[in-house]
Amino acid sequence: MSNETELKELEQMLQGILSDDTEYFLVSVSIKPTNNIKVFVDGDKGVSIQKCVQINRSLYKQLEEKEIYPDGNFSLEVSSPGVDEPLQLHRQYLKNIGRDVEVVFVNESIKEGKLITVTEKDILLEIVTGKGKKAVTTPLVIPFSQIKSTTVQIKF
Repeated sequence: MSNETELKELEQMLQGILSDDTEYFLVSVSIKPTNNIKVFVDGDKGVSIQKCVQINRSLYKQLEEKEIYPDGNFSLEVSSPGVDEPLQLHRQYLKNIGRDVEVVFVNESIKEGKLITVTEKDILLEIVTGKGKKAVTTPLVIPFSQIKSTTVQIKF
């Protein structure tokens, strides 16, 4: 079975597992040459460790039943994307409205600001320059076509 066929089958299994609870959604699936399967799942309100364990057990059981990997020659990791993982889906952008993000443009330039709104075509950032009384807030609309990656920024 080719890697692409395996990925499609895994995605279908995961969609089936996630279809019961619309709060959660599949972000990505990858398979390393060592049959290490890595699944990223997210939720509109985040994902608990218990939910990841539940998804892992369901998928593991299906993989064993279908004997996709003979002799159980695979490993499986199910987790939520960490804060260092770029946003990949429109739904992830919606979930992160109000948070500070770093946007890397296709031309490699970078802007940081607060994610204010998300539409089907673009995002609106609020960019603050200067400090204190001299701070100036500027809105910036960025089309998705110009975005290479967007990462949530954690500020302390």
